[in-house]
Amino acid sequence: MSVDKPSSYKRIDTDIVFHVHGVTKVYQMGEVQVHALRGIDLDLYRGEFTILLGASGSGKSTLLNILGGLDIPTEGHVLYGRQDLTHATEHELTAYRRYHVGFVFQFYNLIPSLTARENVAVVTEIAKQPMQPETALQLVGLGERLDHFPAQLSGGEQQRVAIARAIAKRPDVLLCDEPTGALDSKTGIVVLEALQRINRELGTTTAVITHNADIAQMADRVIRLADGLITEIQINEAPLTPGELSW
Repeated sequence: MSVDKPSSYKRIDTDIVFHVHGVTKVYQMGEVQVHALRGIDLDLYRGEFTILLGASGSGKSTLLNILGGLDIPTEGHVLYGRQDLTHATEHELTAYRRYHVGFVFQFYNLIPSLTARENVAVVTEIAKQPMQPETALQLVGLGERLDHFPAQLSGGEQQRVAIARAIAKRPDVLLCDEPTGALDSKTGIVVLEALQRINRELGTTTAVITHNADIAQMADRVIRLADGLITEIQINEAPLTPGELSW
């Protein structure tokens, strides 16, 4: 990896998906103010696989939630294309989340009484131009598990159903919060392979947050955070496949 310098990794403006400028986030916890973000400047690019790396409390989840329209900054601006998410109404943020963003979390949040196919269909029913649930599940390697219930699936398979659910609405952006955090390394690699395949085949702008530095080797760029600040941006000239990771 190489450290990102001002002259490196240039993209034309039309490739910028997110433009984050001067973003701070302060939470009021009783009489105490918690500064989760302290002036973040960052651009994310179309089709890029980015990893946000940092310890617990570094601000990475807060940043991801702001990018996803789940939270708004205390100060600063977040542009998604030409849309200013900072001043969007709740209705506009709901539409943004519904039509543009797919979310994958550490815990799968599947509906126990629905099959894998049905869990994915819940999302496709509210999307504008969804893919078939079967197609989404095939993309994550679960074409043979369509009619299995969550209790009949391993943890890694459940996470891949969650990924299929997130991508079935054809989002422009896929935001993943510790998607391998509850998995062993072997199962986690299978999940990361699914994320990388989606990024490459669909061109989905993908941001994954993790505290696992080994995963960073598969990213196009690595954004390191500590104490609410970006401390380093690295470019990976030759991203590894998940199977090549030393985990």
